[in-house]
Amino acid sequence: MCEQDTTEAAGAPKLPAKLAAHPSVRALLAGRADRRPPAVIDADRLRALCLEAGADDAAVVSLDHPDLAGEREHVLAALPGARSLISLAVRMNRDNTRSPARSVANQEFHQTDEQVNAAARTVARALQDAGHRALNPSAGFPQELEHFPGRIWVVAHKTVAVAAGLGVMGLHRNVIHPRFGSFVLLATVLVDAPVSAYGQELDYDPCVDCKLCVAACPVGAIGKDGAFDPLACTTHNYREFMSGFTDWVQTVADSEDAADFRARVTDPENASMWQSLAFKPSYKSGYCLAVCPAGEDVLGPYLDDRRHYLDTVLRPLQDKTETLYVLPGSAAQRYAERRFPHKPTKEVTGGWRPPAKRHPDPGPGGAPHGR
Repeated sequence: MCEQDTTEAAGAPKLPAKLAAHPSVRALLAGRADRRPPAVIDADRLRALCLEAGADDAAVVSLDHPDLAGEREHVLAALPGARSLISLAVRMNRDNTRSPARSVANQEFHQTDEQVNAAARTVARALQDAGHRALNPSAGFPQELEHFPGRIWVVAHKTVAVAAGLGVMGLHRNVIHPRFGSFVLLATVLVDAPVSAYGQELDYDPCVDCKLCVAACPVGAIGKDGAFDPLACTTHNYREFMSGFTDWVQTVADSEDAADFRARVTDPENASMWQSLAFKPSYKSGYCLAVCPAGEDVLGPYLDDRRHYLDTVLRPLQDKTETLYVLPGSAAQRYAERRFPHKPTKEVTGGWRPPAKRHPDPGPGGAPHGR
């Protein structure tokens, strides 16, 4: 037998009598008119909220922006009813990022990543408290690995940032902010309401066409003509992330014994993989970002003395002795061996290629079963 529906007040939903009589329901319905969120979020107040939350810059873009057509399906899957995307940028400390010591540079990446995630969460919480639905996907380290090696992220932060006007995609495939240059990490907040004013895409490119990112990349992933080799980049730089770990595990599985494994993987490599697993994954080369002089806050030293800039920023990264991870027979391997002969190369599968299929167990007489 169904409970009789009842209405608490004009315009209130019809609810079963027992539910309508619940104290929480009565309190909500009584004060709902005073707590409804604004139909349109004020852009100035939203920007102030983002900066107070810890972002160094912020801009908003409508989900209907034509450049976000490829993101629309994924955004709506993450937050049904999403209308706007808030792009946040948090600055990185430049000299930390430029350090050849990976402990220094990686710590800078990780700490900035934590800060931009915290800022995005604070903004999402404030929007939630105002009555909106809001969600902040992870700024980095995506976990939708059921789709690996395909798209494993919820939203493309760089695409959103460019559409919102926070910067322009550089030759090195990092967003260049007009003031902070390449030294930013990005996050995005999805919200279910329109905003009173949206950001405008930059009408100029902050890149100064110095091509230092081309010179710094140890595996030749960045071409002077604008070409980019994502497989070369991920195989080396993400050696201790998803794909590289997959390759490392395959190496463990394929080794006959400890001696064979140690012949394939050096002690420093093994210890580095352990450290990435125990702490956080270590980027092998953020050099393209580190050497970039673009951005009003960054450009001065490069303009004042370009030779000194090259000697103190670019050369230490080029001169560093380090192993470069490359696919066998790849353009990256040929480039690395020609351009950086002092950096030993190591052939790896990169974790992208499936292991070779095993032959079926032979039957009597050596023939496979069933033949």
